[in-house]
This record gives sequence, C-alpha cells and structure tokens, in this order.
Amino acid sequence: MTLWLLDLESVESRYTSQWKTHLPNLLKNFNVKVIEGAEDIPPATTPGAFLNFGGTNIYKSTQIEKIARAFTNGEVKSGDHILFTDAWHPGIINIKYMSELLGIKVITHGLWHAGSYDKADFLGRLIGNSPWVRNAEQSMFHCFDHNYFASVFHIDMFCDELLKADASEYNAYLESKKIVRTGWPMEYMKETLESFKGTAKRDLILFPHRIAPEKQPDIFDDLEQSLPEYEFVMCQEHQLRKPEYHKMLAEAKIVFSANLQETLGISAYEGAIVDTFPLVPDRLSYTEMYPDEFKYPSEWTENWDNYLANKDKLIERIRSIMKQNTSAQLQLEKLTNSLTDDFFSSTEMIKTIKSYEE
Repeated sequence: MTLWLLDLESVESRYTSQWKTHLPNLLKNFNVKVIEGAEDIPPATTPGAFLNFGGTNIYKSTQIEKIARAFTNGEVKSGDHILFTDAWHPGIINIKYMSELLGIKVITHGLWHAGSYDKADFLGRLIGNSPWVRNAEQSMFHCFDHNYFASVFHIDMFCDELLKADASEYNAYLESKKIVRTGWPMEYMKETLESFKGTAKRDLILFPHRIAPEKQPDIFDDLEQSLPEYEFVMCQEHQLRKPEYHKMLAEAKIVFSANLQETLGISAYEGAIVDTFPLVPDRLSYTEMYPDEFKYPSEWTENWDNYLANKDKLIERIRSIMKQNTSAQLQLEKLTNSLTDDFFSSTEMIKTIKSYEE
C-alpha cells in the first residue's frame, strides 16, 4: 500500500515549514509519496491568519491535479491511503468522486485545524453559518474515513456546532474511528527547543499568537501600560525567524494568553519546554491540557468589560509568577512531559493507519 501525503504549504513562521520534512520522516515505515502544490504562491499569510487565503487555493488545486493524474495513470491503487494534513481541503471531494466512480477504494484521513463551526475562527467570523460553508464542511467530514482532532474540546465543538450530533451519534463516530483524538505530529518540537533551555531569563512577557480579534491583543497592550516594570513583546509585530523566536521565548518568563479561540495552543507548550510559564485562561483546549496552577479563571478575560473588572487580580497573578524561583521548573518539566505524550505526538493517527496492515 502507498500512503499519499497531501501536505500544507510551507510558512516559515508557522509549524508547516517543519511538517514539510517531519511528516514524511514520521511516516517512513509506509511507502510515502508526497503531493506538493505549486511553489509560486504568496509567501506571506493574510494579516491575522494562519495562511494566505488566495495562495492556499492555488496550492491545493495543484495538489488535486497531481493526485488526479495519479488516479488516471493507475498509480493510485485500491487499499492505498490518502492523508490530508489540512482536512479543510475541497480536493477530498474530488478524491471521493474518483475513488467511487473508478472503483479504486482508497482510505482517506484528514487533520482538522478550524472551520466555520468555530465562531472565533476567520471562517466563523466572516462567513458564519452560511449554508454553502456548513454543507461543504459536513461533506468533507463524511468524505474522510478518519477525521483527526488534537483536543476533545475541538471534537465537542465540531460535533455540537457542525454535525449537531446527539450522544449516540457522537459515541458511534468515536467507536468507528470516524473521529479520532490524536496528538498533532510535532514530535520534533521538544528536541528542537531543548537546546534553548537554560537561557538566561529576563523580565519579559510574550504574546506569541496571531494578531487577530480572537486572540484579544488589546488586553496584552493594556497590561503593558499597567506593568511598566516588565518588557512586553507581541511577537508577530517583529517578524521573527524561528531561531529568533525560540531564543526570545527562552528568555521570557511568561507566555500569556487571553485567547477566545484555541483548539490546541502550540506556543504555550513551546514556552513550557524552555521553562517559560504558560499563563492561560481556563477555557477552550487549555482546560483539558493544563493543571490549575497554569490557568486563571476564564471570566477574567472573557471580554473587555470582564477584563477591566478583574484586571487587578490578573496583574497580581502576573507579578507573583514573575517573582517565582527555579522551583517552578519542576512543574514545567512535568507539564512538558504530559503535553508531549498526549497532545504533541501523533500516536493515535499512526496507530489508525497501521491498523489496516493487521
């Protein structure tokens, strides 16, 4: 069997650049054939977004041309697997069309990152529950034999908002592995960042998220005005290359989040690896991923008015963390190991693919 891997376009500031090499290496025990898209797409992301809204469609459409030719030439065989590293890919419908009509029964896999079902995501904010997008996402879901999610929070939101699944349908999806909760394929991350451990700390607080409404950068800006004794840096404003970002992350004492959208939360994990304290709200995927000592009450930053009402409590919490000594490193080491095992290694995805060989 061949595993056809439809990858994501590489964006240097995002993890997709690492996935270019890591995913084929991770899947090296299979006969992997990578289907890349066009190279001449805009290198920059759409402001505030994860990718370029035009460029990603150029990339994905050229991927489908390539895999369609592989179907037509007889290279794709029944029993092959096709893995989409972004499940929000219209090409899955083309794959299903060819598979069914040509009698080439392939097994399809897709990793879900976001969609219109998330009210805080770009699709949710700008398009919402328009029938075309909701029906498209439902179709994509049903085209995939296996749909992968990085957190239970994401699965619950997907089933509640998009599928409107009741308890029996929800359980059936899990039991059949139509829905699989797996860590994301980021096994490389701990090793990459380990070399930055031990970097001298300074009184630095980082905002490592996209500058977008769902990340509430205004709260971070206001905290900066209220805590002049500390240095505040919004990373995306500085267009840092990965090594520069990792060095700054290791120098910081806190990675701060007031996010209203987070189905995984990579930067908080990155901070923990280099002994930088992740301070996150008790909501979204953070609730299942982080022990209480790393969370503050969700209502403190649920909106601007709540933030103002609870600002003094948040400032007190930040000052307390900034004064912590190295004993906090033991907490962070335990947290890092837990997150690595459960959320940043793709064991369940690999296990699902391997199950077809048994």
